[in-house]
Amino acid sequence: MQSKSKDSIEISNETLQKILDNSSDEIFVVDGNKRIVYVNKTCERHYGLKPDYVIGRDVLELYEQGYWSPSIIPIIFEQKKTISIMQTTHLGGELITTAVPILNHEGEIELVVINSKEMQEFKSVQLIEDKSGVLSESDAPEANIITNSEKMKNVIKFCKKVAPVDSTILIQGESGTGKGVLANFIHKMSKRKKGPLLTINCAAIPEELLESELFGYSQGAFTGANKTGKVGLIESANHGTLFLDEIGEISLKIQAKLLQVIQDHEFIPIGGRETKKVDIRIVAATNRNLIEMVQNKQFREDLYYRLNVIDIKIPPLRERMEDIIPLTYYFLHKFNKQYEVNQLISQATLNIFYHYSWPGNLRQLENLIEKLVVTTDGIIELSDLPELIHQNIKSNALPSHPKSLDGALIEIENNLIISSYQRFKSTRKVAEDLQISQTKAARLIRKYCLHNNEAIEE
Repeated sequence: MQSKSKDSIEISNETLQKILDNSSDEIFVVDGNKRIVYVNKTCERHYGLKPDYVIGRDVLELYEQGYWSPSIIPIIFEQKKTISIMQTTHLGGELITTAVPILNHEGEIELVVINSKEMQEFKSVQLIEDKSGVLSESDAPEANIITNSEKMKNVIKFCKKVAPVDSTILIQGESGTGKGVLANFIHKMSKRKKGPLLTINCAAIPEELLESELFGYSQGAFTGANKTGKVGLIESANHGTLFLDEIGEISLKIQAKLLQVIQDHEFIPIGGRETKKVDIRIVAATNRNLIEMVQNKQFREDLYYRLNVIDIKIPPLRERMEDIIPLTYYFLHKFNKQYEVNQLISQATLNIFYHYSWPGNLRQLENLIEKLVVTTDGIIELSDLPELIHQNIKSNALPSHPKSLDGALIEIENNLIISSYQRFKSTRKVAEDLQISQTKAARLIRKYCLHNNEAIEE
């Protein structure tokens, strides 16, 4: 008589889930209504989206939002046979995707099982760039901006509204938040997109050189000048956009000349006598408090208001935590391609990234990922991270020594609710995450996260 173990092997749902979630391939299941009924955890690596966010959505809705391209779904529903195609993701990855239709008795699609595998070698960088829009002159400039954050989506929506007009724009935000990327986006969405976009970092050039770079000079303007003179960036940007990064660093003298350009669309080159007309749009950016500089007589008030016709503020990375993981994978794909490697990143490391404050914002994250891709072997682990990050996490984890046990419990409750709600944005998912009732989750979200009777998603 054979033992039961030889007759059959039973696998629990929990074990099966572990097997699927530890697959290196993405497993995606769509029903006959094109609704996603299952996806494993690999989708977070490919698209920066958690399975809880994906399951239940229309698969074409995510495609239309640009998470991958092209879509295999229309092909499979038309041909009703196994299909394989190459796809690119908005994070810069390249996948070989195979879709297998499961048909019912009437020959109609009941389910589609989709398997996506990352290519180890990126043989067609230009194809990836052109289709994803990450690095190319895309027809969809928003593809340059990787975000799942509602704050950033609102910024992008606002930029789309103001891009077609010629009003001067001032972009404000901390260093490394992506002000240059946003300026590029605005230019591509504007009626000047066929004209030049010229950028100058005002903080990187000494005052005497900055003036000649911006305004140019006539022949023989000063000792050592080019005999034929020089055309400045303002003139070179004619019919296009001039992006002045770190505008708060320019001197009062140059501020006065720049004011004339904005007001009258004209200027006089250094050493010149003739006024030159120019048709440009100016987008400026700063990480400094210009209002405070105006009060301290360091920045002209009239120039400030001329620049600040349209004001855009970019939130720092710590205020858009839902972007940390997709940006991590975007930079990981980018540097894996650049250095022709296939480094992975552990879940423990991702957890540390998610809770780190990122004082240097996207630039710090990008530089760190490049370093880790170059210096680690195989999988990026906690031990590979700089000591500075470990110290930051530890110091932020330390309690602020409340005066009572009740105070300590309230502080922990507050931190847990805010962190969970920032990630999931619904009472049901917060309740599941923290293992509390949905009623209690809703009450605590209103207490710690919402203001002025804001709506709450169930």
